[in-house]
Amino acid sequence: MTEHATTAHSLEPPTRVPALPLIAKRRHILNIVAFTAVLTAALAISAPPAKADFRLCNNTGSRVGVAIGYKDNEGWTTEGWWNVSSRSCETLLRGALVARYYYIYAVDYDRGGEWSGKAYMCSREKEFTIRGTENCLARGYDRTGFFEVDTNEQRSWTVQLTDTAEQAPERPLPPRAPIGTSRPPTTLPPPPPGGGKP
Repeated sequence: MTEHATTAHSLEPPTRVPALPLIAKRRHILNIVAFTAVLTAALAISAPPAKADFRLCNNTGSRVGVAIGYKDNEGWTTEGWWNVSSRSCETLLRGALVARYYYIYAVDYDRGGEWSGKAYMCSREKEFTIRGTENCLARGYDRTGFFEVDTNEQRSWTVQLTDTAEQAPERPLPPRAPIGTSRPPTTLPPPPPGGGKP
């Protein structure tokens, strides 16, 4: 007699996954898209906003007082004073910059000296916001020489004040463009001795 080995096979029908109707598929896709949009919005809210400010960093060993001059839609304005501690930074203007040129005047409180230039604007010893650059003395203000900062039309800018040994701030570079309505009144530096010849 021949023996046949028998094995039990369970023949279960294959499990079928019913196809989602077209409406259910669209709803599923819309839920994924909505979730992705909510997640993206949440990440955007938690991300820090891009900074677009005019800042000044005092990289000296002294405390300094800072004034700024700029032209906006209403004309020329000078503002001061920000007291900036040694080795620290301060935001002078918040938001995207509206001009290419800004002007800075700074005083070293501890050792004396200043960072100045040939762009003359109005200032005073106490806290101030002054409109206009004309007739400073007649209006009861000081006439102060600010140095020019060319931001190259960037949205934000940081000025670094350093010790005189590292930088000579009182001798800024001469203006690179013709003086026009976007710059305050200036005086040109005197010609070098000997007419500039070696």
